[in-house]
Amino acid sequence: MQIKTQFNNSDGTVSVVTYEDVDSFESLDFSKITQVYAVCFSAKREMIIVFHGIRKTWSLVGGSVEPGESLEDCLKREIQEESNMKMLDFKPVGYQMVQNGDKTIYQLRYVCNVEPYGEFVSDPAGKITEIKAVDPKDYKQYFDWGEIGDRIVERALEILK
Repeated sequence: MQIKTQFNNSDGTVSVVTYEDVDSFESLDFSKITQVYAVCFSAKREMIIVFHGIRKTWSLVGGSVEPGESLEDCLKREIQEESNMKMLDFKPVGYQMVQNGDKTIYQLRYVCNVEPYGEFVSDPAGKITEIKAVDPKDYKQYFDWGEIGDRIVERALEILK
């Protein structure tokens, strides 16, 4: 499934976002992949979400790919840093291609099963101040990423079955 939308950036430019369901990210230009986010599920099939204390917003677990880091290593690191959880397994859900002028980047979305290492205190960067396990059908009480967000969560649940 493909979904296309656009949004206004704070600098007045417009970004065009195209979301695409995929089973693999192999066809993408790795050098243009900037971030990975995951719909993480606990053993109870609760969705793990995180609160960004600085931005005052809830979100999926994830972040930016560091230089020299593989996508899998980035995903594992972000999950551990932001939620103090271990990634047990993962599968691709889809990606967003974000175009702003002549610049194109990719933002990957995964589904993961996770388990806690222990209690969450805070992430090393200090950005994430709280985690929560929620029923997936209730995630929009915390954040709403529109049609694309709905599809990401829907597809993650489909993959889990």
